Amino acid sequence: MTDLQTELQNSALAGLVDKERYISQDEYLPKLLFNTAEDHVKTHLDEELMTCQHFTFAVAFITEAVLTMLKPKLADLALKGVTGRILTSNYLGFNKPKVFKELFKIPNLEVRILKQSDSFHAKGYIFDKGDYQSMIIGSSNLTETALIRNYEWNLRITSYENAALTAQVINEVQQQWQRAEVLTPDWIANYEADYQTIVVNRQKNEPAAIVAEESAHYSTITPNHMQKEALKSLNFLRHEGHQKALIVSATGTGKTYLGAFDVQRVNPKKFLFIVHREQILMKAKASFHQVLGGDWSEYGILSGNENQRDARYLFATIQTLSKERTLTQFDPAEFDYIMIDEAHKSGASSYHRVIDYFKPQFLLGMTATPERTDDFNIYELFDYNLAYEIRLQDALEEDMLAPFHYIGVTDYELDGEISEEKTPLQNLVSSERMDYVEQQLNYYGYAGDQVHGLIFCSRKDEAKEVAQIMTAKGYPSVALTGEDSVDYREQVIRDFEAGKYQYIVTVDIFNEGIDIPCINQVVMLRNTQSSIIFIQQLGRGLRKFPRKDFVTVIDFIGNYKNNYLIPIALTGDHSRNKNSLRSKLSTDQIIGMSTINFTEVAKQRVYDSINNSNLTELKQLRDDYQDLKKRLGRVPLLFDFTTHGSIDGSVLIAKYDNYYQFLLKMKEDVHLTIDEDQVLRMLSKELLNGMRVHELLLLKLLLEKDGGLSVDDFKRALEQVHARTDQKTLDSMLLILGLSFFKTTDQDKYGREAYVVLLNNQYQLNSKIKAAYQANSFFKLLVDDVLATGLFKADDYDQTVPLTIGKKYTRKDACRLLGWEKDQSSTIYGYKTAYGTCPLFITYAKSQDIDDGIKYEDEFLNSQTMRMFTRHPRKIDSAEVQTMVQGNASGELKMPLFVKKSDDEGIDFYYLGLVDIDQKSLRQESMVVKDGKIDPVVTMNLILEKPVQYSLYLNLTKD
Repeated sequence: MTDLQTELQNSALAGLVDKERYISQDEYLPKLLFNTAEDHVKTHLDEELMTCQHFTFAVAFITEAVLTMLKPKLADLALKGVTGRILTSNYLGFNKPKVFKELFKIPNLEVRILKQSDSFHAKGYIFDKGDYQSMIIGSSNLTETALIRNYEWNLRITSYENAALTAQVINEVQQQWQRAEVLTPDWIANYEADYQTIVVNRQKNEPAAIVAEESAHYSTITPNHMQKEALKSLNFLRHEGHQKALIVSATGTGKTYLGAFDVQRVNPKKFLFIVHREQILMKAKASFHQVLGGDWSEYGILSGNENQRDARYLFATIQTLSKERTLTQFDPAEFDYIMIDEAHKSGASSYHRVIDYFKPQFLLGMTATPERTDDFNIYELFDYNLAYEIRLQDALEEDMLAPFHYIGVTDYELDGEISEEKTPLQNLVSSERMDYVEQQLNYYGYAGDQVHGLIFCSRKDEAKEVAQIMTAKGYPSVALTGEDSVDYREQVIRDFEAGKYQYIVTVDIFNEGIDIPCINQVVMLRNTQSSIIFIQQLGRGLRKFPRKDFVTVIDFIGNYKNNYLIPIALTGDHSRNKNSLRSKLSTDQIIGMSTINFTEVAKQRVYDSINNSNLTELKQLRDDYQDLKKRLGRVPLLFDFTTHGSIDGSVLIAKYDNYYQFLLKMKEDVHLTIDEDQVLRMLSKELLNGMRVHELLLLKLLLEKDGGLSVDDFKRALEQVHARTDQKTLDSMLLILGLSFFKTTDQDKYGREAYVVLLNNQYQLNSKIKAAYQANSFFKLLVDDVLATGLFKADDYDQTVPLTIGKKYTRKDACRLLGWEKDQSSTIYGYKTAYGTCPLFITYAKSQDIDDGIKYEDEFLNSQTMRMFTRHPRKIDSAEVQTMVQGNASGELKMPLFVKKSDDEGIDFYYLGLVDIDQKSLRQESMVVKDGKIDPVVTMNLILEKPVQYSLYLNLTKD
């Protein structure tokens, strides 16, 4: 029996007989797949596609959206020569003709169709892995709801090539495949003709149905879940006596309706709605009337063309209202309720004149983008009363927007060169590049029957050239820039909505304030300069619209230094933590029903940008700091950054040692003594990460209890937070708080005196620290902040064990958490035996630049086995090797394994668990080292107690 057969047998026995007795690797284990907030059937489908040599899908129903999600993967497979086939049907007419057109576009895919009379309703996915097959069979069709949201049951199984189940499934598929018709343009044309007949019959009664539906919607419109929460918050603020509030709500999430719902609740005698563009007035007025009802005569417009100032509900442009002759016609107390749309523009003098003049009972500002590049503080204007916030990711989760499918593709390489920041215009609009752009737009497509595309370019001359080229190619297009008049823009938009143009090409407009709900394709032909602008441009396509099931976003990614902004914008991760951003790229992200997908080359470009960029430049950190300070109305603390989803505090500490030093860089008027600075430095650099709760909790309790705490009381406190209480951990904790664990250079930075000592079974806090904590309120504030943030982070770790599988640690972290008496991280060259442990640190993809003498070929043989090389020169009978082998065999030496993909990922390694040495695998081999010298080296297989999670395994091992 081969090793693979043994693995498959163990997997079958573990899955179907006894999971405790038989150990199975994750990629072979039978598994029930269903959709949860953390896991999706689509993720497993992606993983199987990434590792297959051929695939067959047998599914009855397919949607355009799911094909859009899968196309980047299929394009990557095509480059590798991997092909597949899909067996589907026209059963019940579910699959639209456009679905078959999209299937026909995929070059490495063969499609056949069973007739409706066959009542084909299968849902199976088969992946050929060479020596074995994996299958997903269950209830999920190839639809976005089935793969992402619906509660579906699917069984994932693996079997050997001559297994009975494999033979049965493949034989059944083959029989149906032979009976099915081949997908051809003629077949599609015939199906489309038949399908159109069905649609025409259905549409005979459709107009009346639409009228009835719209009438019902008109009379019964109600707040959604998030709007209800916002309304509660606004009501609470008014109850507390506040007269101002701010709502932050992503584009397309119904800010105007939300405002109308609140006005309905307050029922003011007179209401004023202020906008910055006249074009918005009529839509806002209609939306309010839809909610509030009543006679149209109660609704009025105040603009350059109309003056209905006596209306109960008045909708005014700021340009007209702010004029002195207009403003003074009103009594300052005339309006009970004033609402400002796009409130981030309120820093302008025109808005200040209006706001300073009126004295309403309540003032509400609404904006999608509170972050500003100027010094205006929108939060201060509204008394720091942020009533509610609906960000893009929240809105997508709540199904408030049209879902999008982001596709990051590599830009065209012209003569071996990819687009960069300073690429000449002639290269950007070359026939080769524009042919490539056309191919990608056609391949990834759009929802619905006609494209309504918005293309963003980097320069005005490029936009005009692109529009001309696209028009010449048969896609009527028009360029719009800031040079065009408002009247011309509006006419173009009307023509675009009517179908005269398929694409609007722009550069410096359409970031905000433009509402074109029919947009179903957004194309980024430019470098991402700002995550805010990226989201604004993406948001142009996210408004819901009849027959628009989703929006396709195609981003052409060149060698841009700012590519790292893409995952920041799409995921809302503003931590500036490279590890966090890289993790967002390891698997395709799913937000609600939206997906983020990259081709492999494009993903690598973003990955390289993250690695090569300085995400913590002082200007960037200052901007983030000022944004949060404006929001809070005070100096932010580390805990504020953590809870507001801003900078990761550990990023600040890595650069500035403690938050006090960062505040000095921010020019804050703060002061600590040298001793206080040293204490804060130690707490921040060593404990803030929350990897072990013990030190944090003890310090917190000692500060609360005036400096003394018994060991028994502390153990009870640890038990309450489900943390271990073994003596080794308590001793290690004391080594840390006593500073003896640290090197002399670190002790000098931390003050050299023990922070905590153990006397007479009592933990005692250093008297100087206690006195400073009690005497200096600012020092107390910063110490409490570090402890609170560390304890908050500690929830991410399993405190019942020293190390949490799947988390990242440095060599120094491992020394501390494994209970070593001294920090020996600088002398761990791959591995080191000390204190009954031998941590192993492996960089999986070695840099080509490193010395041959340390370029060991460590590799995963499977998700539970790592083949490791010892240092050279070593033989099997070397003392170092025998210490490892014999100690591990006797159980006296614990060997935790840490792995990182490459040196690009910094100094952190994933902890994968404890390993045992496979004694039978020991081999003495040789390797070429410096100057061609050949040295002996020992290889051994390390068997993990638990297999590596499959998604992490793929991330670590894939090229």
